[in-house]
Amino acid sequence: MEKKRVILISGMSGAGKSSAMSVLEDMGYHCIDQFPVQLLDLLTDLIQNSTDLRYNFTALATSAKDFMDFIRVFKGTDLDVRVLFLDASNDILLHRYKSTRRTHPLLISNISSSLEEAIQMEREMFINYKDHAFVTIDTTFLNFKELKSKIEKYFAKSEIPIFTVSFISFGYKHGVPLDADLMFDVRFLPNPYWDVNLRPYSGDDKPVYDFVMEKPQTQEYIKRLTDFLDYSFKQYVDEGKNHFTVAIGCTGGQHRSVSITNYLYDFYKDKYNSFKDHRDKVGLEDVK
Repeated sequence: MEKKRVILISGMSGAGKSSAMSVLEDMGYHCIDQFPVQLLDLLTDLIQNSTDLRYNFTALATSAKDFMDFIRVFKGTDLDVRVLFLDASNDILLHRYKSTRRTHPLLISNISSSLEEAIQMEREMFINYKDHAFVTIDTTFLNFKELKSKIEKYFAKSEIPIFTVSFISFGYKHGVPLDADLMFDVRFLPNPYWDVNLRPYSGDDKPVYDFVMEKPQTQEYIKRLTDFLDYSFKQYVDEGKNHFTVAIGCTGGQHRSVSITNYLYDFYKDKYNSFKDHRDKVGLEDVK
């Protein structure tokens, strides 16, 4: 019999916990928000021993203040416990609070005196917590549909717990992804942007991909990079980590980073359950 699954959802206030809970609820998870810490032992006993099918897949949302208590209690059970950590840049969190006119939890509890201070204080509270995450999702650049797609991939009820890898391309001029476990800068590689015939295309297109991948610098870099990733992934699997995110960055996120990300995805997709995402890529239809 498969273990009952519990997803602990936490992260920065305003980063999308409520949205994540609604997605998981639609996926068939029994969702509980802000469950009292004092009753956690009773809840774990209920989940482990109940014959109610609702508790086969449970999602619990918790705050920074209570997060480690949830980890402590559930990690000591014989449950398939996973942690979804949601994050976003401080500027985006500030914008979301001002646009929705919601009040930050740390302001409500009088722990902080301004919204900016509340966001920074909460981030500091989470500094050492992200290591517990099964997967971290940066919602800075995501709309609801994109967040839904990521959660459905990572937490499908039929999914067997295995090591998964996400490869993400991005442009440094748009900001770095907050959910990257490893980040590699490929701005030193020859840039197709300076070829006027290649500029309108991206690393998804064969002319650009070939331009990037055929360069001697790229060939040497790929060899060294895959050797490093081979070793790293094996160590993380042995350590018991479930998910890993590798971000590849160039200037604009159109050419070099997209090409290298595509190569890495193709290289590893038969070894690990792999995903890829081109965060900042502009389609040819958007350029015209």
